[in-house]
Amino acid sequence: MPIKQYKPTSAGRRNASVNAHAEVTKKRPEKSLVEPLQRAAGRNHHGKITVRGRSNGAKRLYRQIDFRRADRDGQVATVVGIEYDPNRSAHIALVEYADKVRRYIISPLNLKVGAKLVASGTEAVDPNVGNNMRLRDIPTGLDVHCVELTPGKGAQMCRSAGTFARLTNKEGNYATLQLPSGEVRKVHMDCRATIGQTGNGDHSQRQLGKAGLSRHLGIRPITRGVAKSHNAHPLGGGSGRSKGNRPPVGPTGVGAKGGNTRDPKKASSKMIIRRRVSKRYGQKH
Repeated sequence: MPIKQYKPTSAGRRNASVNAHAEVTKKRPEKSLVEPLQRAAGRNHHGKITVRGRSNGAKRLYRQIDFRRADRDGQVATVVGIEYDPNRSAHIALVEYADKVRRYIISPLNLKVGAKLVASGTEAVDPNVGNNMRLRDIPTGLDVHCVELTPGKGAQMCRSAGTFARLTNKEGNYATLQLPSGEVRKVHMDCRATIGQTGNGDHSQRQLGKAGLSRHLGIRPITRGVAKSHNAHPLGGGSGRSKGNRPPVGPTGVGAKGGNTRDPKKASSKMIIRRRVSKRYGQKH
């Protein structure tokens, strides 16, 4: 069972659950593919906080993920193991090519150790789970992940745990993808994608259970705006509890409960056929 519940020996254990990571087969990372991870705790080069609520958290090593897979076109890779990555919600797979070169890729669902994977940017290959190819070579109706937005730039969409995009149509030089958010957009046919759905779909079902685990993840506590002074927050100040008759906002006055923040003049807006809809407020973003 991927999500575990332990006996409630304490208040934190009672409310917490643990991801068993049943897909993971390899415990230690590949030394040649890790590097130190410098974390800035939400501060810029002046030391000023630009992103609130961030801290360094527990130390991590960054795993170098091959999001392009273009320089290994046509070469068969063997899956050596599935690993846990503390830097992302999805699991990662360690693959080895015939010349003993090893790479990390995002692990798709149901990928097994010993499976053979291949990437191709010039011709179609078998649409098996984990194979990477251009959208023009992928049959319509299949689920894909690690989708490029610009040909050759590397995967940018559908990289988190349990996500996938459905290839619904091809017309001209563009393919139509239905994204997990409900958004429908066009992507150039020369952009590459990987067959299948991203693994570790139970990641979102885990309950942290206590504040200490949030601190380990680098998440600091946030003070409510109404509890601050009037010069620190738009909702602060006053003789008693009051919101000032305005909707919830952040310290800079930007809406905190949804709303349109995307620039309508953004060049990529013409690629979006149907915008995603917020489930909570029914607003288009």
